[in-house]
Amino acid sequence: MSRAFVFPGQGSQAVGMGKALADASPAAREVFQEVDDALGQKLSLLMFEGPEDQLTLTENAQPAIMAASIAALRVLEREGGVTLADKADYVAGHSLGEYSALCAAGSLTLAQTARLLKLRGQAMQAAVPVGVGAMAALLGLDLAPAQAAAAEGAEGEVCSAANDNAPGQVVISGHKAAVERAIEIAKTMGAKRGILLPVSAPFHCALMQPAAEAMAKALAEADLRAPFVPLIANVTAAPVAAPDDIRRLLFEQVTGMVRWRESVAAMAGLGVGTFVEFGGKVLGPMIKRIEPDATPVSLVTMADIEAFAATL
Repeated sequence: MSRAFVFPGQGSQAVGMGKALADASPAAREVFQEVDDALGQKLSLLMFEGPEDQLTLTENAQPAIMAASIAALRVLEREGGVTLADKADYVAGHSLGEYSALCAAGSLTLAQTARLLKLRGQAMQAAVPVGVGAMAALLGLDLAPAQAAAAEGAEGEVCSAANDNAPGQVVISGHKAAVERAIEIAKTMGAKRGILLPVSAPFHCALMQPAAEAMAKALAEADLRAPFVPLIANVTAAPVAAPDDIRRLLFEQVTGMVRWRESVAAMAGLGVGTFVEFGGKVLGPMIKRIEPDATPVSLVTMADIEAFAATL
């Protein structure tokens, strides 16, 4: 069975993230220092000590989550003598995690990735005034009925499926009133619950088009190389390796749906049995719901990393 290295998305941030790893490992400290230098801000201090409201800001949360993921990977590589190219057959990431995955696989440098995610966060926040948009998780509803509820709730506004996370877990995104209407419609279609998410902007919907344009320019200028192993892209749920294709898909990803359920199923279909999540414990439960026979592994602490390295 082959192995995929996977990287979590927004919502996995928390004050104190990465601190224990930084205390334990020079490799982790180097990652946080490099990200701080690239951004010209003490992001690591914000990660370690908060305040939470500043860390949660999209422009900080996105590079912070990436930094925590790459720190865990670098510790595995340095302390465990492991290289991604030898031990992973595919990489994938959930939304911003796609950038972490590309950094991990050598497609983007760490400094480039940090700056791209800072810009992506700023552009996403600027695309829609706070309070205008919303996102909601529809629990107990699969993709097709969730899309139908979103379409019916739109009533001329934007409302669409943003993340197809797992069976019975779809996130919708768009204008706040449309999302609220869609939640009520979803309940009549069998959804157990509709939960508004604590996010500052409606990601992965047509309202993000201004952010997509900002990213197109930045991605065109980025020195993006072919990754060591193929990326399973969010918007196609299929492998991609050519830099120009990756650029296009990262542009489409800003407004497009994260096809996570299909991505995991595609990797399983390609023979992936073990999914190793770096810097979070978010994707493992989703992966298990999508592919009950899969083995998810989460690497957050030094103990996690040492235990996993011992199995290789």
